[in-house]
Amino acid sequence: MYCAKWIFAAGLLLAADPAFAGPECHGGQSFEQFLASVRAEAEAAGVSKAAVASALDGVHFDESVIRRDHGQGVFQQTFLQFSDRMVSADRMSRGKKLLASNAALFSRIERQYGVPAEVLVAFWGLESDFGADHGKFPVIQSVATLAYDCRRADVFHVELLNAIKLVERGLSPSEMVGDWAGELGHMQISPPQYVKYGVDFDGDGKSDVIHSIPDAMATAANFLVGAGWQRGQPWLQEVRVPANLPWQEADLAIQHPRAYWVQQGVSAASGDLPADKLPASLVLPMGRSGPAFLAYPNFGAYLEWNKAYVYSLTAGYFATRLAGAPVVSHASRVAPLAAPELKELQLILRRMGLSNEVADGRLGTDTRAAVKQAQLKLGLPADGYPTADLLQRLRGQ
Repeated sequence: MYCAKWIFAAGLLLAADPAFAGPECHGGQSFEQFLASVRAEAEAAGVSKAAVASALDGVHFDESVIRRDHGQGVFQQTFLQFSDRMVSADRMSRGKKLLASNAALFSRIERQYGVPAEVLVAFWGLESDFGADHGKFPVIQSVATLAYDCRRADVFHVELLNAIKLVERGLSPSEMVGDWAGELGHMQISPPQYVKYGVDFDGDGKSDVIHSIPDAMATAANFLVGAGWQRGQPWLQEVRVPANLPWQEADLAIQHPRAYWVQQGVSAASGDLPADKLPASLVLPMGRSGPAFLAYPNFGAYLEWNKAYVYSLTAGYFATRLAGAPVVSHASRVAPLAAPELKELQLILRRMGLSNEVADGRLGTDTRAAVKQAQLKLGLPADGYPTADLLQRLRGQ
Protein backbone atom coordinates (compact mmCIF):
# COMPACT_ATOMS: atom_id res chain seq x y z
CA MET A 1 0.00 0.00 0.00
CA TYR A 2 1.50 3.30 -1.06
CA CYS A 3 -1.22 5.85 -0.25
CA ALA A 4 -0.21 7.46 -3.50
CA LYS A 5 -3.14 9.87 -3.58
CA TRP A 6 -1.40 11.98 -0.93
CA ILE A 7 1.72 12.39 -3.06
CA PHE A 8 1.51 15.22 -5.53
CA ALA A 9 3.27 15.45 -8.86
CA ALA A 10 6.23 17.67 -9.53
CA GLY A 11 4.86 18.53 -12.96
CA LEU A 12 8.09 17.61 -14.76
CA LEU A 13 8.06 16.80 -18.47
CA LEU A 14 8.66 13.11 -19.00
CA ALA A 15 11.14 13.70 -21.80
CA ALA A 16 13.29 15.74 -19.44
CA ASP A 17 13.20 13.13 -16.69
CA PRO A 18 16.43 11.08 -16.67
CA ALA A 19 14.90 8.62 -14.17
CA PHE A 20 12.52 7.26 -16.82
CA ALA A 21 14.18 4.37 -18.60
CA GLY A 22 11.51 1.83 -19.50
CA PRO A 23 13.17 -0.01 -22.40
CA GLU A 24 16.59 -0.15 -20.71
CA CYS A 25 15.49 -2.59 -18.01
CA HIS A 26 13.37 -4.70 -20.36
CA GLY A 27 15.98 -5.69 -22.92
CA GLY A 28 15.00 -2.88 -25.26
CA GLN A 29 11.37 -4.00 -25.49
CA SER A 30 8.72 -1.49 -26.47
CA PHE A 31 5.76 -1.14 -24.12
CA GLU A 32 3.67 -3.30 -26.45
CA GLN A 33 6.34 -6.00 -26.51
CA PHE A 34 6.55 -5.82 -22.72
CA LEU A 35 2.78 -6.36 -22.43
CA ALA A 36 3.04 -9.34 -24.78
CA SER A 37 5.59 -10.92 -22.44
CA VAL A 38 3.28 -10.25 -19.48
CA ARG A 39 0.41 -11.94 -21.33
CA ALA A 40 2.53 -15.03 -21.84
CA GLU A 41 3.68 -15.03 -18.22
CA ALA A 42 0.15 -14.71 -16.85
CA GLU A 43 -1.16 -17.49 -19.07
CA ALA A 44 1.76 -19.72 -18.07
CA ALA A 45 0.77 -19.10 -14.44
CA GLY A 46 -2.71 -20.48 -15.14
CA VAL A 47 -4.71 -17.33 -15.89
CA SER A 48 -7.16 -17.87 -18.74
CA LYS A 49 -6.59 -16.24 -22.12
CA ALA A 50 -9.97 -14.54 -21.78
CA ALA A 51 -9.06 -12.93 -18.44
CA VAL A 52 -5.66 -11.83 -19.73
CA ALA A 53 -7.22 -10.31 -22.82
CA SER A 54 -9.91 -8.56 -20.77
CA ALA A 55 -7.24 -7.12 -18.47
CA LEU A 56 -4.67 -5.99 -21.03
CA ASP A 57 -6.50 -5.23 -24.28
CA GLY A 58 -6.41 -1.48 -24.87
CA VAL A 59 -3.86 -0.76 -22.12
CA HIS A 60 -1.42 1.99 -23.08
CA PHE A 61 1.55 3.69 -21.44
CA ASP A 62 0.41 6.60 -19.22
CA GLU A 63 3.00 9.34 -18.87
CA SER A 64 0.98 11.12 -16.18
CA VAL A 65 1.46 8.12 -13.86
CA ILE A 66 5.24 8.29 -14.31
CA ARG A 67 5.25 12.01 -13.57
CA ARG A 68 3.36 11.39 -10.33
CA ASP A 69 5.63 8.56 -9.27
CA HIS A 70 8.78 10.58 -9.94
CA GLY A 71 7.43 13.72 -8.31
CA GLN A 72 6.76 12.55 -4.75
CA GLY A 73 6.77 15.39 -2.28
CA VAL A 74 3.95 15.67 0.22
CA PHE A 75 5.52 13.24 2.69
CA GLN A 76 8.40 15.71 3.11
CA GLN A 77 6.15 17.92 5.21
CA THR A 78 6.85 17.87 8.93
CA PHE A 79 4.75 15.62 11.10
CA LEU A 80 2.76 18.57 12.47
CA GLN A 81 2.16 20.02 9.00
CA PHE A 82 0.98 16.71 7.61
CA SER A 83 -1.04 15.52 10.61
CA ASP A 84 -2.76 18.89 11.13
CA ARG A 85 -3.96 18.77 7.52
CA MET A 86 -4.92 15.12 7.44
CA VAL A 87 -6.46 14.81 10.93
CA SER A 88 -8.77 17.77 10.54
CA ALA A 89 -11.69 18.61 12.80
CA ASP A 90 -14.09 17.62 10.03
CA ARG A 91 -12.39 14.27 9.51
CA MET A 92 -12.39 13.63 13.26
CA SER A 93 -16.14 14.36 13.39
CA ARG A 94 -16.97 12.12 10.45
CA GLY A 95 -14.73 9.37 11.77
CA LYS A 96 -16.51 9.33 15.13
CA LYS A 97 -19.90 9.18 13.42
CA LEU A 98 -18.79 6.23 11.31
CA LEU A 99 -17.48 4.47 14.39
CA ALA A 100 -20.94 4.77 15.93
CA SER A 101 -22.98 3.92 12.83
CA ASN A 102 -20.86 0.85 12.05
CA ALA A 103 -20.31 -0.27 15.65
CA ALA A 104 -21.74 -3.76 15.11
CA LEU A 105 -19.57 -4.36 12.04
CA PHE A 106 -16.39 -3.19 13.75
CA SER A 107 -17.19 -5.27 16.82
CA ARG A 108 -17.41 -8.39 14.64
CA ILE A 109 -14.13 -7.54 12.94
CA GLU A 110 -12.32 -6.94 16.22
CA ARG A 111 -13.59 -10.23 17.63
CA GLN A 112 -12.27 -12.10 14.61
CA TYR A 113 -9.03 -10.22 13.88
CA GLY A 114 -8.18 -8.28 17.02
CA VAL A 115 -7.85 -4.94 15.20
CA PRO A 116 -9.68 -2.04 16.92
CA ALA A 117 -12.27 -0.02 15.04
CA GLU A 118 -10.33 3.22 15.50
CA VAL A 119 -7.33 1.81 13.64
CA LEU A 120 -9.46 0.86 10.64
CA VAL A 121 -11.47 4.08 10.57
CA ALA A 122 -8.28 6.16 10.66
CA PHE A 123 -6.93 4.33 7.62
CA TRP A 124 -10.34 4.67 5.95
CA GLY A 125 -10.21 8.43 6.43
CA LEU A 126 -6.65 8.85 5.19
CA GLU A 127 -6.86 6.44 2.27
CA SER A 128 -10.16 7.40 0.63
CA ASP A 129 -11.70 10.13 2.79
CA PHE A 130 -14.12 7.49 4.15
CA GLY A 131 -14.95 6.20 0.69
CA ALA A 132 -15.51 9.57 -0.97
CA ASP A 133 -12.41 9.32 -3.20
CA HIS A 134 -11.35 5.92 -4.54
CA GLY A 135 -9.18 7.51 -7.22
CA LYS A 136 -9.70 8.03 -10.94
CA PHE A 137 -6.97 6.00 -12.64
CA PRO A 138 -7.50 2.69 -14.49
CA VAL A 139 -5.60 0.42 -12.14
CA ILE A 140 -4.30 -2.09 -14.68
CA GLN A 141 -3.02 0.65 -16.96
CA SER A 142 -1.31 2.39 -14.04
CA VAL A 143 0.50 -0.68 -12.72
CA ALA A 144 1.44 -1.76 -16.26
CA THR A 145 2.99 1.67 -16.81
CA LEU A 146 4.89 1.51 -13.53
CA ALA A 147 6.02 -2.06 -14.24
CA TYR A 148 7.51 -0.85 -17.55
CA ASP A 149 9.33 2.05 -15.89
CA CYS A 150 12.64 1.01 -14.34
CA ARG A 151 12.36 2.84 -11.02
CA ARG A 152 10.30 0.13 -9.30
CA ALA A 153 9.83 -2.35 -12.15
CA ASP A 154 10.07 -5.51 -10.02
CA VAL A 155 7.52 -4.25 -7.48
CA PHE A 156 4.96 -3.26 -10.06
CA HIS A 157 5.51 -6.34 -12.20
CA VAL A 158 4.10 -8.27 -9.24
CA GLU A 159 1.31 -5.72 -8.90
CA LEU A 160 0.39 -6.15 -12.57
CA LEU A 161 0.26 -9.95 -12.45
CA ASN A 162 -1.94 -9.80 -9.37
CA ALA A 163 -4.23 -7.23 -10.98
CA ILE A 164 -4.72 -9.68 -13.85
CA LYS A 165 -5.53 -12.41 -11.30
CA LEU A 166 -8.27 -10.18 -9.89
CA VAL A 167 -9.86 -10.08 -13.33
CA GLU A 168 -9.71 -13.87 -13.41
CA ARG A 169 -11.52 -13.86 -10.05
CA GLY A 170 -14.39 -11.84 -11.50
CA LEU A 171 -13.50 -8.16 -11.21
CA SER A 172 -14.16 -6.11 -14.32
CA PRO A 173 -11.25 -3.92 -15.49
CA SER A 174 -13.76 -1.09 -15.93
CA GLU A 175 -14.56 -1.11 -12.20
CA MET A 176 -10.90 -1.36 -11.22
CA VAL A 177 -10.46 2.39 -10.96
CA GLY A 178 -8.31 3.67 -8.12
CA ASP A 179 -5.16 5.49 -7.20
CA TRP A 180 -2.38 6.15 -9.71
CA ALA A 181 -0.18 3.53 -8.01
CA GLY A 182 -2.85 0.84 -8.32
CA GLU A 183 -4.64 0.73 -4.97
CA LEU A 184 -8.34 -0.06 -4.91
CA GLY A 185 -11.45 0.69 -2.92
CA HIS A 186 -12.32 2.16 0.45
CA MET A 187 -8.98 1.18 2.02
CA GLN A 188 -6.86 1.49 -1.13
CA ILE A 189 -5.77 -2.14 -1.16
CA SER A 190 -3.00 -3.02 -3.62
CA PRO A 191 -3.62 -5.94 -6.02
CA PRO A 192 -1.17 -8.33 -4.28
CA GLN A 193 -2.73 -7.58 -0.87
CA TYR A 194 -6.20 -8.00 -2.36
CA VAL A 195 -5.28 -11.42 -3.79
CA LYS A 196 -3.61 -12.55 -0.55
CA TYR A 197 -5.82 -11.01 2.14
CA GLY A 198 -9.19 -10.36 0.47
CA VAL A 199 -12.11 -11.32 2.75
CA ASP A 200 -15.79 -11.90 2.00
CA PHE A 201 -17.20 -10.45 5.20
CA ASP A 202 -20.71 -9.65 4.00
CA GLY A 203 -21.34 -13.25 2.97
CA ASP A 204 -22.27 -12.68 -0.68
CA GLY A 205 -19.73 -15.19 -1.95
CA LYS A 206 -17.01 -12.78 -3.10
CA SER A 207 -14.52 -10.32 -1.66
CA ASP A 208 -15.32 -6.82 -2.91
CA VAL A 209 -13.21 -4.04 -1.38
CA ILE A 210 -14.56 -1.53 -3.92
CA HIS A 211 -18.28 -1.64 -3.17
CA SER A 212 -18.56 -3.50 0.15
CA ILE A 213 -17.58 -1.68 3.34
CA PRO A 214 -17.59 -4.93 5.40
CA ASP A 215 -15.29 -6.65 2.90
CA ALA A 216 -12.97 -3.63 2.71
CA MET A 217 -12.65 -3.28 6.49
CA ALA A 218 -12.17 -7.00 7.12
CA THR A 219 -9.60 -7.24 4.32
CA ALA A 220 -7.64 -4.37 5.86
CA ALA A 221 -7.79 -6.04 9.28
CA ASN A 222 -6.65 -9.33 7.76
CA PHE A 223 -3.71 -7.54 6.15
CA LEU A 224 -2.71 -5.91 9.44
CA VAL A 225 -2.76 -9.30 11.18
CA GLY A 226 -0.53 -10.63 8.40
CA ALA A 227 1.76 -7.66 9.04
CA GLY A 228 2.16 -8.68 12.68
CA TRP A 229 -0.72 -6.98 14.50
CA GLN A 230 -1.10 -8.29 18.08
CA ARG A 231 -4.54 -8.39 19.65
CA GLY A 232 -5.07 -6.18 22.71
CA GLN A 233 -1.77 -4.30 22.37
CA PRO A 234 -1.28 -0.53 21.87
CA TRP A 235 0.30 0.94 18.75
CA LEU A 236 1.33 4.53 19.53
CA GLN A 237 1.26 6.83 22.56
CA GLU A 238 2.21 10.47 22.88
CA VAL A 239 4.69 11.11 25.69
CA ARG A 240 6.55 13.96 27.33
CA VAL A 241 10.33 13.80 27.46
CA PRO A 242 12.73 15.46 29.91
CA ALA A 243 15.45 17.89 28.86
CA ASN A 244 18.14 15.26 29.21
CA LEU A 245 17.89 11.83 27.68
CA PRO A 246 20.25 9.43 25.89
CA TRP A 247 18.88 10.91 22.66
CA GLN A 248 20.73 8.43 20.48
CA GLU A 249 18.34 5.77 21.82
CA ALA A 250 15.38 7.57 20.22
CA ASP A 251 15.00 5.50 17.08
CA LEU A 252 12.37 3.26 15.53
CA ALA A 253 15.06 0.60 15.18
CA ILE A 254 15.78 0.62 18.94
CA GLN A 255 13.40 -0.87 21.49
CA HIS A 256 13.52 -0.82 25.28
CA PRO A 257 10.98 -1.97 27.87
CA ARG A 258 8.59 0.78 28.90
CA ALA A 259 10.19 0.58 32.34
CA TYR A 260 13.43 1.85 30.80
CA TRP A 261 11.73 4.92 29.37
CA VAL A 262 9.93 5.62 32.64
CA GLN A 263 13.28 5.39 34.43
CA GLN A 264 14.69 7.93 31.97
CA GLY A 265 11.94 10.40 32.92
CA VAL A 266 9.55 9.83 30.02
CA SER A 267 5.89 10.27 31.02
CA ALA A 268 2.53 9.90 29.30
CA ALA A 269 1.06 13.00 27.70
CA SER A 270 -2.30 11.71 28.92
CA GLY A 271 -3.30 8.59 30.81
CA ASP A 272 -0.74 6.18 32.25
CA LEU A 273 2.67 4.89 31.25
CA PRO A 274 3.22 1.61 33.12
CA ALA A 275 6.78 0.71 34.05
CA ASP A 276 6.49 -2.77 32.53
CA LYS A 277 8.32 -4.93 30.00
CA LEU A 278 6.33 -4.02 26.90
CA PRO A 279 8.88 -3.07 24.19
CA ALA A 280 8.70 0.48 22.90
CA SER A 281 10.70 2.79 20.65
CA LEU A 282 10.96 6.50 21.36
CA VAL A 283 10.04 8.39 18.19
CA LEU A 284 10.87 12.06 17.73
CA PRO A 285 9.53 13.00 14.28
CA MET A 286 10.69 16.63 14.65
CA GLY A 287 13.61 16.11 16.99
CA ARG A 288 13.90 16.49 20.76
CA SER A 289 12.07 19.83 20.75
CA GLY A 290 8.99 18.54 18.93
CA PRO A 291 6.27 15.94 19.55
CA ALA A 292 7.34 12.63 21.09
CA PHE A 293 5.77 9.19 20.91
CA LEU A 294 6.37 5.69 22.12
CA ALA A 295 5.85 3.30 19.22
CA TYR A 296 4.92 -0.23 20.25
CA PRO A 297 5.38 -3.49 18.27
CA ASN A 298 1.98 -3.01 16.61
CA PHE A 299 3.34 0.12 14.97
CA GLY A 300 5.36 -2.19 12.75
CA ALA A 301 2.09 -3.10 11.01
CA TYR A 302 1.63 0.58 10.14
CA LEU A 303 5.03 0.60 8.45
CA GLU A 304 4.05 -2.49 6.49
CA TRP A 305 0.95 -0.62 5.35
CA ASN A 306 2.99 2.41 4.30
CA LYS A 307 6.70 2.86 4.87
CA ALA A 308 6.51 6.66 4.66
CA TYR A 309 7.49 7.82 8.16
CA VAL A 310 5.16 10.82 8.38
CA TYR A 311 2.18 8.92 6.95
CA SER A 312 2.51 5.96 9.33
CA LEU A 313 2.86 8.23 12.35
CA THR A 314 -0.14 10.28 11.25
CA ALA A 315 -2.27 7.17 10.73
CA GLY A 316 -1.34 5.87 14.18
CA TYR A 317 -1.91 9.27 15.76
CA PHE A 318 -5.31 9.62 14.04
CA ALA A 319 -6.35 6.25 15.49
CA THR A 320 -5.31 7.32 19.01
CA ARG A 321 -7.35 10.53 18.61
CA LEU A 322 -10.41 8.52 17.60
CA ALA A 323 -9.80 6.36 20.67
CA GLY A 324 -9.88 9.44 22.92
CA ALA A 325 -6.33 10.85 23.01
CA PRO A 326 -5.99 14.66 23.01
CA VAL A 327 -4.50 16.79 20.24
CA VAL A 328 -0.74 16.32 19.95
CA SER A 329 1.55 18.92 21.50
CA HIS A 330 2.42 21.78 19.16
CA ALA A 331 5.21 23.16 21.33
CA SER A 332 7.90 22.50 18.72
CA ARG A 333 10.74 25.01 18.90
CA VAL A 334 12.69 24.00 15.80
CA ALA A 335 12.18 25.08 12.21
CA PRO A 336 12.65 22.39 9.56
CA LEU A 337 15.34 22.83 6.94
CA ALA A 338 14.19 23.88 3.49
CA ALA A 339 14.85 21.38 0.71
CA PRO A 340 17.98 23.18 -0.64
CA GLU A 341 19.48 23.32 2.86
CA LEU A 342 18.73 19.67 3.48
CA LYS A 343 20.32 18.77 0.14
CA GLU A 344 23.44 20.72 1.14
CA LEU A 345 23.52 18.86 4.45
CA GLN A 346 23.20 15.53 2.66
CA LEU A 347 26.15 16.41 0.43
CA ILE A 348 28.25 17.25 3.49
CA LEU A 349 27.26 13.97 5.15
CA ARG A 350 28.36 12.11 2.02
CA ARG A 351 31.72 13.89 2.04
CA MET A 352 32.13 12.95 5.70
CA GLY A 353 31.58 9.30 4.80
CA LEU A 354 28.43 9.09 6.94
CA SER A 355 26.01 8.46 4.08
CA ASN A 356 25.84 6.92 0.63
CA GLU A 357 22.41 8.42 0.02
CA VAL A 358 21.68 10.51 -3.05
CA ALA A 359 21.33 14.16 -2.03
CA ASP A 360 17.68 14.81 -2.90
CA GLY A 361 16.57 17.30 -0.25
CA ARG A 362 14.20 14.77 1.34
CA LEU A 363 14.31 13.64 4.95
CA GLY A 364 14.18 9.87 5.09
CA THR A 365 15.41 7.24 7.52
CA ASP A 366 18.88 7.11 5.93
CA THR A 367 19.36 10.85 6.31
CA ARG A 368 18.16 10.70 9.92
CA ALA A 369 20.68 7.95 10.67
CA ALA A 370 23.53 9.95 9.10
CA VAL A 371 22.48 13.08 10.98
CA LYS A 372 22.60 11.12 14.23
CA GLN A 373 26.17 10.04 13.49
CA ALA A 374 27.18 13.64 12.73
CA GLN A 375 25.58 14.84 15.96
CA LEU A 376 27.51 12.22 17.94
CA LYS A 377 30.78 13.32 16.29
CA LEU A 378 30.09 16.92 17.29
CA GLY A 379 28.98 16.05 20.82
CA LEU A 380 25.43 17.28 20.16
CA PRO A 381 22.19 15.65 21.37
CA ALA A 382 21.85 12.86 18.82
CA ASP A 383 18.12 12.94 18.06
CA GLY A 384 18.62 12.41 14.32
CA TYR A 385 16.82 15.58 13.29
CA PRO A 386 18.58 18.05 10.97
CA THR A 387 18.64 21.69 12.07
CA ALA A 388 20.10 24.97 10.86
CA ASP A 389 22.55 24.87 13.79
CA LEU A 390 23.84 21.45 12.74
CA LEU A 391 24.23 22.58 9.13
CA GLN A 392 26.16 25.67 10.23
CA ARG A 393 28.50 23.59 12.41
CA LEU A 394 29.15 21.12 9.62
CA ARG A 395 29.91 23.91 7.16
CA GLY A 396 32.63 24.91 9.57
CA GLN A 397 34.12 21.42 9.41
